[in-house]
Amino acid sequence: MSYVTSTRAGIASTGVRTGFGIPGYAHPLVAPTEWNELTRPGTPLHWVVLNVADGPGTRPDPHCLEAAGRLRNAGVRVLGHLDAASGSRNFGEVISDAQRHVDWYQVDGFLLDRCPTDGVSLPETRRTVATLRALCEDAHIVLGHGTHPHPGYVDCADQLVTFSGPWSDYRWSQVAEWTAEHPPERFCHFVHGVPLPHLEEALRIARWQGASTIYFTDHTDQGHGGPWEAMPGYWDEIVSRIGTGVSE
Repeated sequence: MSYVTSTRAGIASTGVRTGFGIPGYAHPLVAPTEWNELTRPGTPLHWVVLNVADGPGTRPDPHCLEAAGRLRNAGVRVLGHLDAASGSRNFGEVISDAQRHVDWYQVDGFLLDRCPTDGVSLPETRRTVATLRALCEDAHIVLGHGTHPHPGYVDCADQLVTFSGPWSDYRWSQVAEWTAEHPPERFCHFVHGVPLPHLEEALRIARWQGASTIYFTDHTDQGHGGPWEAMPGYWDEIVSRIGTGVSE
């Protein structure tokens, strides 16, 4: 298979534990079951993204504040969603959104979604990340590229999303060779349209490609609201597979 590479041989024995990065469920009033489920003890969560309205919204939302507070009380890291618009949003707009996330929801870091991938944009991304770290103490920063970026990005964030897309692409995807120089906890994969019979195969690909933060769902991007806003139909199944002490 194309996703098996010699540089990743033996990755399954490193002891790194796989967990979920939640890209952003729908508003807590629309998806109360999803938000409540995230506080279940033993759920292997690395972080949850709070996306009020393509960012923090225009005013504080008490329902989002309550949902974020329950997660933090349960020891779960909450990240504010920021849209980089592939580099087209100006620096001030992104930082203004970040400040509102901090002021209104006391987030623990940020997902910089639609982050640029090219080397030319790297200095501006470094500037943005440095400012985000100044706004939020001990901020956890995830760059949402969705594909493998210029390797220089790995040094300016805690994690990179190096795949975001459909199962039809993921099952034949190839990992960039430079990722082998970094541990699996630096990389995230978001995959939609994963059928239940292929769930184990998807988990195996993540292990072989060296990504320890994942989110797999059977929902697709054809429905209203996108694939990430609702819980996978096999949530209990995937939690049981990676949340019972299985080391990756």
